[in-house]
Amino acid sequence: MAPTDRLSTTSSPRPGLSLAGEFPRPTHEQWLEQVEKVLRRTGRIRQDDPSPADAAALLDSPGYDGFTVRPLYSADADLPAAGVPGFAPFVRGSRPQGSVAEGWDVRQSHGGPDATAVNREVLADLNGGVTSLLLRFGAGGLAVDDLGDALHGVHLDMIGVVLDAGDEAPAAAAELLRLAAEQDVAPSALRGNLGADPLGVQARTGRETGPEQAVELARRCAAEHPGLQAITVDALPYHDAGGSDGEELGASLAAGVTYLRWLTEAGLDADTACGLLEFRYAATADQFLTIAKLRAARRVWEQVARRCGAAEPARAQRQHAVTSSAMLTRRDPWVNMLRSTIATFAAGVGGAQAITVQPFDAAIGAPDEFARRVARNTQALLLDESHLAQVIDPAGGSWYVEALTDELARAAWRWFQEIEAAGGLPAALRSGMVADRLAATWDRRRAAIADRSEPITGVSEFPNLGEEPLHRAPVPAPPGGGLPRVRYAEEFEALRDAADARAQRPRVFLATLGPLATYTARSSFARNLFAAGGLDAVEAGPTETTADVLAAYAENPSPVVCLCSADEVYGERAADTARALKDAGAQTVLLAGKPGRPPSEVDGLVFTGCDAVEVLRAAHRTLGVE
Repeated sequence: MAPTDRLSTTSSPRPGLSLAGEFPRPTHEQWLEQVEKVLRRTGRIRQDDPSPADAAALLDSPGYDGFTVRPLYSADADLPAAGVPGFAPFVRGSRPQGSVAEGWDVRQSHGGPDATAVNREVLADLNGGVTSLLLRFGAGGLAVDDLGDALHGVHLDMIGVVLDAGDEAPAAAAELLRLAAEQDVAPSALRGNLGADPLGVQARTGRETGPEQAVELARRCAAEHPGLQAITVDALPYHDAGGSDGEELGASLAAGVTYLRWLTEAGLDADTACGLLEFRYAATADQFLTIAKLRAARRVWEQVARRCGAAEPARAQRQHAVTSSAMLTRRDPWVNMLRSTIATFAAGVGGAQAITVQPFDAAIGAPDEFARRVARNTQALLLDESHLAQVIDPAGGSWYVEALTDELARAAWRWFQEIEAAGGLPAALRSGMVADRLAATWDRRRAAIADRSEPITGVSEFPNLGEEPLHRAPVPAPPGGGLPRVRYAEEFEALRDAADARAQRPRVFLATLGPLATYTARSSFARNLFAAGGLDAVEAGPTETTADVLAAYAENPSPVVCLCSADEVYGERAADTARALKDAGAQTVLLAGKPGRPPSEVDGLVFTGCDAVEVLRAAHRTLGVE
């Protein structure tokens, strides 16, 4: 049930017309009655059960940050004022005009060892509507000395450049500034970010580099380049390690505070220091959480900057959203286009000032020209065809979004305080405190992915066993040694890879009992579940007796069998059929049905909410799949 906001009917478009005025306003109790009726019809509440105290609680969705998403939000919620766009607490946006005047910054990512190829891709993107560049250096990326070749033909007084160079940031920054001087670009005309992020390097690699070089770049930007930021507060390492949205926000706050300390201790005032930072967050296909995360990030950062003594305009957070790497799949990668579109929509609605869309094939290898074109056109469609930027804070006033923003802000603040109490982010990373916290969250998310309560379309749900795999040039592994990098689909995809490596696809036998109408729902469920592990399923078809099932099994034998039918048929035939199938050679007999105690002849159950990964691993072992 989608969150609902109430439509105001107090004004009339013309005299004498009151929209829906003839209908009485429903009460919360009446809504609960209707919810209970629906839940009884769907079996979530048994017909003989007494009325629960709060039927709506059955529709609650627990999150990873200690709060629950409810099915209905109303004006009764006691929420802090969101203010107005462009003013503290900046929940509704860092700029009064939002993105109405010129849209958000379409910032596409480039990097690779071949500077000539990168230059070709950069020019194609700029001709296709991209307004700034994110350049990657290091393993699998550009060499610092090749930056000039990569930017050949790019006018640095017209196009913003953001560097992502890890511990090579000082060298990359020096080369960019040298190129700008060669082009006679006025220092005040440069736009972008020099990308110093020693805490991001520590999070990714475990190496501590100290503040000196970042502070020196900040000093130079403050003195000579007012349009450049010097430091990126990158929250992606915490998201990519499996962390929650609140944990991503809290860690970014702790990083931002550390950088403010370094810069103010070096003699910069709080306003100048705040202006030298840009925050980078992940945007996911959970559109409401992404919208709320960006709004909450501006709120909590305003609190930090205010306590550091920054004036109101300087407390507005500069945000760059990047579509999530963790959510990308290698299987059925075309679905990534849809995920990225939703994530980009959410980032735009949430108020990000710059957005990077990762190509849909980025999890497979080096993106091709088509994938890069789709990535930039995703933003063009939302900006130019959907006019998404023409509304300032379109989510503002939604009780659901405002409540979710408040919950995330509080969760982020709690985590931020824990990090600060541990001595700050450098110490918390060094001690393993951050890694342990993110690992615990990833374990919870991994369990939800495994039981498919957090489904992945095309992978854990509705997989296509006949898909033609995409092949892309491999890219070097990114630097490691710090926080891990995870992808939500990785365990299911490992199972698919193992099954696909067999000369003949492994299969299971579905022992369908009774007519088609009796077994089809559960056989479809079982077929979908086994396909998520790369296993084909062969049905017996309509059967009246155990002999019919055995005859079909003789034509399509398999060590793994799953019984599929209705509960009443199971009561009559499951035990005898399972026993007969084992006598015929089946090693494992499963039953597709409700959780409970199956007949002793059955080895296990598969059902909605079971640990699909473990079921599939066990099936792989029985089938001899390595």
